[in-house]
Amino acid sequence: MPEYSGGLRNVGRIAIVVSRYHERVTAKLLEGALVCCRQAGIPADTVDVFWVPGAFELGVAAQAVAQTKAYAALVALGLVVRGETPHFDYVAGEAARALGNVAVTHSLPVGFGLLTVDTMEQAVARSGGSHGNKGFEAAEAAIRVADLVSQLKVF
Repeated sequence: MPEYSGGLRNVGRIAIVVSRYHERVTAKLLEGALVCCRQAGIPADTVDVFWVPGAFELGVAAQAVAQTKAYAALVALGLVVRGETPHFDYVAGEAARALGNVAVTHSLPVGFGLLTVDTMEQAVARSGGSHGNKGFEAAEAAIRVADLVSQLKVF
């Protein structure tokens, strides 16, 4: 029985969509994603970064990027911190739904790097702190799936 697995290698152009809201954290997520791209051997001039105002806007930007058909994978990075209102649930849920729709509709690997946390301390820990860098992990997931998808194109 054959088995297939995506590797961490140059798969072509990568799009990274990043939220400016909470930029102190999202910039660290971006750094992690860029490190992952370098480790995969993806040249810096084939990684395009698109900034959006907030996490809610990740979906529409991802949709526009996907429609270009210019990218092998997309990485979405953002942060939503739980507050005292239901705003967190709406923004996080709608952003996740939109990004999932982009991935399935366009058969485009989308690395989900949207942190949904209760506190800023948790966000800092997940953007290069004690819990690693979820931006790196999102890029790695997108790149590995893009590599797997490219293997399927030979059938």
